[in-house]
Amino acid sequence: MEAGIVGLPNVGKSTLFNALTMSKAAQSANYPFCTIEPNEGMVSVPDGRLQRITKLIPPQKVIPAALKLVDIAGIVKGASEGQGLGNKFLSHIREVDAILQVVRCFDDPDVIHVAGKVDPVSDMETIEIELMLADIQHLDNLLPKAERAAKSTDKEARLKVEVMKKCLAHLAGEKPLRTLALDEAEQKAVKEFGLLTAKPILYVANVDETDLEGNGPLVQQVRAAAARAGADVVPVCAKLEAEIAEVDEADRAEMLSGAGLSEPALAVLARAAYKTLGLQSYFTAGEKEVRAWTIPVGTAAPQAAGVIHSDFEKGFVRAEIYSLEDLEQYKTEKDIRAAGKLRVEGKEYVMRDGDICHFLVGK
Repeated sequence: MEAGIVGLPNVGKSTLFNALTMSKAAQSANYPFCTIEPNEGMVSVPDGRLQRITKLIPPQKVIPAALKLVDIAGIVKGASEGQGLGNKFLSHIREVDAILQVVRCFDDPDVIHVAGKVDPVSDMETIEIELMLADIQHLDNLLPKAERAAKSTDKEARLKVEVMKKCLAHLAGEKPLRTLALDEAEQKAVKEFGLLTAKPILYVANVDETDLEGNGPLVQQVRAAAARAGADVVPVCAKLEAEIAEVDEADRAEMLSGAGLSEPALAVLARAAYKTLGLQSYFTAGEKEVRAWTIPVGTAAPQAAGVIHSDFEKGFVRAEIYSLEDLEQYKTEKDIRAAGKLRVEGKEYVMRDGDICHFLVGK
């Protein structure tokens, strides 16, 4: 699963990406399209539960969950018609699972704004309109072929045509597809189409150092617009976070304290992106390692085991599971088992966020 960082040029996307991935690369020049190919990087997802587990099960190493991020070049008005670097970058967005849209919520005369003024809601609308126009264009291209296939007795082909027309009608009302109610079969069809506005979105309000909590009027405008879209907002000062990411671990706590932060805002953003992607974690814990494993919400135990190794899914017999709360109460797995708190779950079990597991696998 991966998320694409999008936005208008000069809103702080690449600065944010570099900070998130702990990149020490030089900051990009102050002009549009400085990111020519999408940069990719991995970011750890901070999770305090890992530290709580390791207090009672000390390992040789700790491995957190991670997300793949893609930094996509700035989109401008008219991108769906080829303006700027246009459809090339829209195709990059088509390949990701969720969108992180960086919205500029700061004034700086030294950083030009492509529209000539700082108006975050207008920026949000510009991106959304371009993505909707791209979806309309994409569906218009797919529909004739789908209609020809639907003339046969193929039920799936007929369903695809119905869903395409339903999507086009929704987009004609200037509404993104993530707000369209679909049943399970329709959702599956839409996923195959790779539609941009069907992807979940998280708004990242890029603030200055005087508004780290995002209480200023510009961020409040973003929050109101995001609420109407059913999306979350995370305020981040990309410039400050990039500086924090560059300093040594020993100096980081002091720098955070000086800024009035208990943790980097990027930690909050990483967790919010994880949630936006519909992901959760389960843990394995032993002397060699304590590790968070990433699975989609609703994953059954055999598929969760398969994240560790595909053979584990094929040979799944059962899972032995306990909670972090049980570990903190009883202190050891042995005592959890003795207290009857170790649950034995079969193939139908749906994993819960935070489960600590052992999988029994047969040949």
